Amino acid sequence: MSITVTGKIERRNLGMGAWALVSDDGVTYEILKGADKELLKAGQKAKVKGQVREDVMTIAMIGPVLEVKSFEVLSDE
Repeated sequence: MSITVTGKIERRNLGMGAWALVSDDGVTYEILKGADKELLKAGQKAKVKGQVREDVMTIAMIGPVLEVKSFEVLSDE
């Protein structure tokens, strides 16, 4: 399922660590490994386009796994 989500990037210290996107409406997505390092900055606001991967399981299990296809860093307004 392809989606566009706007929210804040967070680093979760579970096991070896995981990156999350917490949407403006409170849903937490786990960012699939391999995402662009320019996106992976804690506290950064971004608009992310991607695909929810229902065929992937992770150790962190913090929410649906989001495979990032593209993103736009947003300024805090």
